[in-house]
Amino acid sequence: MKAVVLTAPNEFAIQRVPKPTPGPQEVVCRVSAVTSCGTDAHLLRGDYPGFWPPSHPFIPGHEWAGVVCELGEGAGALGFAVGDRVAGTSHDACGFCKKCVEGRYNVCENYGNTDVHRQYGHNWQGAFAEYVVHGVKSVFHLPDALSFQEGALLDPAAIALHTAERGNISSGDTVVVLGPGPVGLLAGDAARALGAGRVIVVGRGERLAKAAELGFETVDYETSDPVETVQGMTDGIGCDVALDCAGVPDSFRWALAMLHKGGRCASVGIPVEDVLLSLQDLVLYEKELVGVRATAGGMRRAMPLVADGRIRVNELHTHTFPLDEFQLAIDTFNERRDGALKVILEP
Repeated sequence: MKAVVLTAPNEFAIQRVPKPTPGPQEVVCRVSAVTSCGTDAHLLRGDYPGFWPPSHPFIPGHEWAGVVCELGEGAGALGFAVGDRVAGTSHDACGFCKKCVEGRYNVCENYGNTDVHRQYGHNWQGAFAEYVVHGVKSVFHLPDALSFQEGALLDPAAIALHTAERGNISSGDTVVVLGPGPVGLLAGDAARALGAGRVIVVGRGERLAKAAELGFETVDYETSDPVETVQGMTDGIGCDVALDCAGVPDSFRWALAMLHKGGRCASVGIPVEDVLLSLQDLVLYEKELVGVRATAGGMRRAMPLVADGRIRVNELHTHTFPLDEFQLAIDTFNERRDGALKVILEP
């Protein structure tokens, strides 16, 4: 089969590799659509050395949809059949530790032990390929109402929904989203779906213009102080919830500063550098800062919101390429050519 094979940081090519075979409770799927994300860009550059990926050669990619073409032992008994339309998520956790039993398999206590917890496209071979093998715990049936392209966008939609859920949004809340990238824009939709009264997006450039096009209030941090501007938009009160989808030092600091007393910040952006924060306000005003890692079961919760248009994944699908044009696709994504948001590859 054809696959994108990463042999060293920033060194990759389309190669012929053996088609995967399924183990117990695994399925092999023909990939119909797979998208690029910010984590893929960091991983390709080598920003997580020795962690993602743990070694080379490596096949990245983790947001995909396709068709089951081969079953491993026990997969049929768990509800899968050849020909099923499915979408995949990255975490295939152990299922036995305390966190997995609680339903929080995205923070499985056995993460890193790939004998029992694999994160596809991160520490295990991924989906930038014609075929992918997944454990059935990380594969979900795709409703007929959703296309393969929409299915490939379910994973970021689920992460955005989990981010909004971690923000503990109440009806009527004012929510600020920092970072109008794909997850940020989807998090704005998720916040509305959970009852937010106002959604304000902080960013710049074409992506902030996209946020305005989608009907969100916007703040351009290049032309005004974002904290002061949000304070002015809320009569000096600040926001109830901040969703940090950028993961850079400024966004962390702005998010905490924007919060009303007792407010909550959920951060899904993975920082690649340490962030120095002043915690005085966090303590004195009982503000909360929580992390968000991927999602646990969020794909099932996101599907109906995508199907009925409340989470608008199609608004983010800007480009489509065949797998053979992976270099052009990843350059388009990284350089945000022609307003690129989500770039889909069709192997």
